[in-house]
Amino acid sequence: MSKRDAWVAAETIRVGDTSILALSDGVFTMPPDFLSDPRAHADLSDREGHVHLPIGAFLFPGDEPLLVDLGFGPGPRNDLLTGGHLIDQLRSVECRPEDVRTVALTHPHPDHIGWLATPDGRQWFPGATVVLAEADWEYFVDERGGEMDDHIHVALLDLHARGRVELLSAERTLAPHVTALPAPGHTPGHTVFAVHDGSERAVLLGDALYCPQQLGHSDWEAVSDVDPLLAARTRVMLERDLEEHDALAVGAHFPGLRAGRVLRR
Repeated sequence: MSKRDAWVAAETIRVGDTSILALSDGVFTMPPDFLSDPRAHADLSDREGHVHLPIGAFLFPGDEPLLVDLGFGPGPRNDLLTGGHLIDQLRSVECRPEDVRTVALTHPHPDHIGWLATPDGRQWFPGATVVLAEADWEYFVDERGGEMDDHIHVALLDLHARGRVELLSAERTLAPHVTALPAPGHTPGHTVFAVHDGSERAVLLGDALYCPQQLGHSDWEAVSDVDPLLAARTRVMLERDLEEHDALAVGAHFPGLRAGRVLRR
């Protein structure tokens, strides 16, 4: 997969009459030791063992657009993350950043919150309320326990002071057909988003599962998991849930941002 192929808008995920547009901000380069088992991406890796995966975001279009995650942003770039495309991707599907009404974060790692604000404090989504788990707010914002750029930290505090941050402590319905569900471990408050429409269901997994290969291998942990044991239990829970409900699922770094199903054993 070329870097260009990794960030092109992947596809539309349909759940009943609900459409979810899978967009990518750029490329996440997964090094050989990112997951605890080297077999995880043996069929996708280059000669050096690196795997190039998209940095995903998911748009629910409509009169009040909802955007799940904000990519890595325009930079600065590093050896693992290359962003810069999300705003153009949104405009290509006729959604202006100022039209977005809700930004729902699976968690605030740099490749999920990068387009929140510019280093000089300008808000990219001035009309949006930011939804984030309270446990992640405490860890990343109050305690500064995880990686977060200073200008993102300042922007979150400013938004909170202006009443534009909604902190989640439990399951919450965010919009018709969209429910936030706790899925901790990767971060203390990591959240997934379930989409229901009629008899159909899909789950936006964020980084609870980095890749489809982790399904059936709950012990394959990521080096960025804050609580590896809890993250493994969450993966088991999600896999059982997906199998039971015959639900579509896609993670923020799944190849091509394509959704799939867990087949019953």
